[in-house]
Amino acid sequence: MVEQASGFYAAGRTPAPTRLAATVLLLRPAVDPGGDGVEVYLIRRVPAVAFGGVYAFPGGGVDPADADADLDWVGPDPQTWAHRWGSTPSQARAVVCAAAREVFEETGVLFAGSDSATMVDAVDSPMWEEERQALLARTVSFAQLLRRHRLALRSDLLAPWSRWVTPAFERRRFDAHFFVARLPAGQATREVSGEADHGLWATPRQALDLAAAGRWQLLPPTWVNLAEVGAYADPAAVFAASADRDAARPITPDLHVDPDGTVSFVVAAS
Repeated sequence: MVEQASGFYAAGRTPAPTRLAATVLLLRPAVDPGGDGVEVYLIRRVPAVAFGGVYAFPGGGVDPADADADLDWVGPDPQTWAHRWGSTPSQARAVVCAAAREVFEETGVLFAGSDSATMVDAVDSPMWEEERQALLARTVSFAQLLRRHRLALRSDLLAPWSRWVTPAFERRRFDAHFFVARLPAGQATREVSGEADHGLWATPRQALDLAAAGRWQLLPPTWVNLAEVGAYADPAAVFAASADRDAARPITPDLHVDPDGTVSFVVAAS
C-alpha cells in the first residue's frame, strides 16, 4: 500500500472515479458482554476480490437494478434517506436497496416484511437459498425477489451511520455508505457468500484486539466504526445515536509516511 501510494503521488496521477457502495454493521446484543454490549457480524474477504484478506462488514457496490422504484417500501421514504445522506432520492433508494440486498447475499439475513409490524420468517430454507443464488447470479433483482413474495423492504430496520470514501491512491475506489442494523428476531446469519471465506460474530473489543495483535487485517473505516459502536450499551443505543450523526459528511483516510519510515493513516472529513 505504501509503494502504491508513493507511486501515485510521485507520478501526479488522477484519482480513479468512485463507485457508490453500501456497507452494514449488523448488530446483536453481546452474548457475553464483558464490557461490550454489542456484537458485530464480520466476514473475511477472499483474496480474489477487492480488499481481499481483510475482515469487513457485509456490503458491496450499488448495482443499477438497486434503483428500481417498483418495490414496496416500509419505513423512512427515499426523500428522508436522501436528506440523511445528502443525496438525491433515487440515489438514496439505490443505496438502501443495495444495503439490504448485500446483507441477504452475504449473510442470509433478509430485511423484509409485509408491513411495519411483521418480519419474514427464517429464510434458510432451500427455496430461499435458490432465491439468494438467483440474486447473486443477477437473474433476478432484489425488487423482483421481494415483489414475487409480496414483501416490502423494511428500511426502518436500517439507520445511517457514516460515509467513507476510498483514498485517492487506490485503483478501485468506493463512496461507501455505512448503515447499522439489528439482527431481526427469528433470523440467523449463515456463511454463504462466495466473496467471503469466513464469517463470525465478535464484540468490537475482540475484533480490535485481534487486529492490534496482527492476527486480523482491518481497513481504517472498519477499525473506526467498530470503535464507535463499541461505545454503546446495546444495539438500541446505537440506533438512537444514529439520529444525531452527520452521515452525509464523507470521510477520506490517506496514507502518511514520516521521514523515519513510520506509516500512519490520516483520517479527514470533507
